[in-house]
Amino acid sequence: MSDSQEFQIRRMNVSDVPDVVRVHLVAFPGFFLSFLGPRFLSLFYEECVRQEEIACVAISRGQLAGFVMGSAHPAQFYAGLVKRRAMRFAVVALPVVIRQPRIALRVARALRKPKDARRLAGTATLMSLGVAPDRHGQGVGSLLVAAFLGEARARGSSKVDLTTDKASNEKTNEFYRRLGFVVDREITTPEGRVLNEYAIHLDPRARSPDSAR
Repeated sequence: MSDSQEFQIRRMNVSDVPDVVRVHLVAFPGFFLSFLGPRFLSLFYEECVRQEEIACVAISRGQLAGFVMGSAHPAQFYAGLVKRRAMRFAVVALPVVIRQPRIALRVARALRKPKDARRLAGTATLMSLGVAPDRHGQGVGSLLVAAFLGEARARGSSKVDLTTDKASNEKTNEFYRRLGFVVDREITTPEGRVLNEYAIHLDPRARSPDSAR
């Protein structure tokens, strides 16, 4: 574990998931996973914990201040989700699909994630970073990213990538650039959403913090 000022960074556990879901819904309004609802998100983050992916939380005064989640082996992670929980994910997503049939194609594409998530060996992916609204501007996000990079390095990763919206998202883009990430490429989704794919190379000589252990 690690403390910086009033924040404690530690691994996420299943008991953290309800608070993680609440922060996720506020941090990512209108995003696809948020649209699928809290039950879907709860199942997703519970599986992250059970598969022992890179998942950390920041705690302050007993309250969740933020979280970060990703995988050192993203294709294997998504394959594990589909193998273990495909039917359960389908059940919890069904009410949303019934209300909005057009998103059925997006749900189907999500099942192809193992193929889409293939990376070169040694590349980890940071998938989600959320900070509680009352903790913005206090360095929580930077602490969580540092913990993620340290854990990715400890697991043998030499590079970490992530995607975020290119347009109307300057604050987030500047945040990652300030931490040393650089744009590798632009991606346009089937819905026309333009994303920046960022990457950072990890120094194998750097000492890995024990915050995620």
